[in-house]
Amino acid sequence: MSDLFKINVDGKEIEVPKSYTLMQACEEAGAEIPRFCYHERLSVAGNCRMCLVEWEGAPKPIASCAQTVGDMRPNRDGSAPNIRTKGPYVEKARNGVMEFLLINHPLDCPICDQGGECDLQDQAVAYGRSGSRYEENKRAVEDKNMGPLVKTIMTRCIQCTRCVRFVAEVGGVEEIGMISRGESAEITTYLEKNLTSELSGNVIDLCPVGALTSKPYAFNARPWELRKTSSIDVMDAMGASIRVDAKGDGVMRIMPEVNEDINEEWLSDKSRFVWDGLARQRLDKPYVRVDGRLKPASWGEAFEAVKAALSKPAEKIGVVAGDLIEVEQAKAALDLFRSLGIQNTDCRPAGAKYGTDGVREHYILNPTLAGVEEADALLLVGVNPRTEAAVWNARIRKTWLWADLKVALIGDAADLTYDYTHLGNSADALNKAETAEFLKGAKRPMIVLGEGALVRDDGDAVLAAAIKLANETGAVADDWAGFGVLHNAAGRVGALDTGFVPGEGGEATAGILGGGMETI
Repeated sequence: MSDLFKINVDGKEIEVPKSYTLMQACEEAGAEIPRFCYHERLSVAGNCRMCLVEWEGAPKPIASCAQTVGDMRPNRDGSAPNIRTKGPYVEKARNGVMEFLLINHPLDCPICDQGGECDLQDQAVAYGRSGSRYEENKRAVEDKNMGPLVKTIMTRCIQCTRCVRFVAEVGGVEEIGMISRGESAEITTYLEKNLTSELSGNVIDLCPVGALTSKPYAFNARPWELRKTSSIDVMDAMGASIRVDAKGDGVMRIMPEVNEDINEEWLSDKSRFVWDGLARQRLDKPYVRVDGRLKPASWGEAFEAVKAALSKPAEKIGVVAGDLIEVEQAKAALDLFRSLGIQNTDCRPAGAKYGTDGVREHYILNPTLAGVEEADALLLVGVNPRTEAAVWNARIRKTWLWADLKVALIGDAADLTYDYTHLGNSADALNKAETAEFLKGAKRPMIVLGEGALVRDDGDAVLAAAIKLANETGAVADDWAGFGVLHNAAGRVGALDTGFVPGEGGEATAGILGGGMETI
């Protein structure tokens, strides 16, 4: 039996999978369907009714987001069902829905931070009536305190429940819900608590009206005033795709861009709101250490201090690369210091011993961030993805929810927003039969080490044990590379790729910092 279904949309007959919603089918045919509650990464709610279409023969308009194509019946003559997304019937239905949505909406667009990028504004122009027939007073809803990041003006809320579904399904913390019913229905945080999710800022992007907006960005700029620049996030090692919005020479906000391989369309709160630090307490001048204390200096004094440090014997000079070093900077710096005979170079945290054997596969995330969706068993060793790579943790949760991914953890127990088997706190757990058994039953097992496991005194032994376990349990095979390391610094892998590790006879970070060297 075919998995495809024929459907006629505005006179155009197409074939789509039976699992498609009617909205997806209509958009496949090129039709434009308005919506507020529907979001392709969240469950279907079907409560805004803005996506109404006409199904020929049906007694009333159909909410296209909630109607599965496979459940539709063909016409009596066996032909494909006829769907109309335009015309007087559909227009009247959408006019009515928009009229109801605006009954209690405050219409305070001139002072709303969502102005200029508001779905309700856009769709009211396209699908709304030219005037209102209601003269009753509008209702008012008390604003909620959701913490320092999300600003609330709940009178604007249209109860689409996108925020509710996001924090429950993607964030994994059920901290927002809807109470009451009818005209008294309102979105609220349970027990008036602040949002604690590390992904809470995404509800700002999801909200189709001005009910949830960015508190730090409030009243700073209008969207059409901003200069938009695509960039890469450096607040963790994921490298999420972002858009930096600037006004003049100041960054106003940071937004996520869609990248299915890395961050989908989400962004962690740290990455979203870090722009605050560009204007407040920012290091904008060089400092020189005098008598053990850092003191402000001019650039000339700073370069003199560097010159004085480099004039000392090479074995007395150590170079430690920072977490945000670029690949070009790392390569240029390494070439410079090697030409001066300096072998004490390192880009790893103190105590880390990976990256010196010349095998790149031993320090990168071989299965990639999206690869977890192909895995059926995931072993985390010395890593807390919820704090070290929050958006990747949401992808793990998604796979755990919808693909029955099994997760196990070796290290400190933590709330990861999904169930997992805790196999122990010590490195010895890698050699337990229980650990091997957890992985051997899987078709595509995945082992991910964090820097927490690799900066220990026995970090090299932990790495060797994990690689051995990966080879024995099928995590490394001809068609699957399931072993990887999750770093927590954006510049780490690039610096390792350039060879920014101790040279022959050189000291690592721990030796440089504790050996009384001139550190650069």
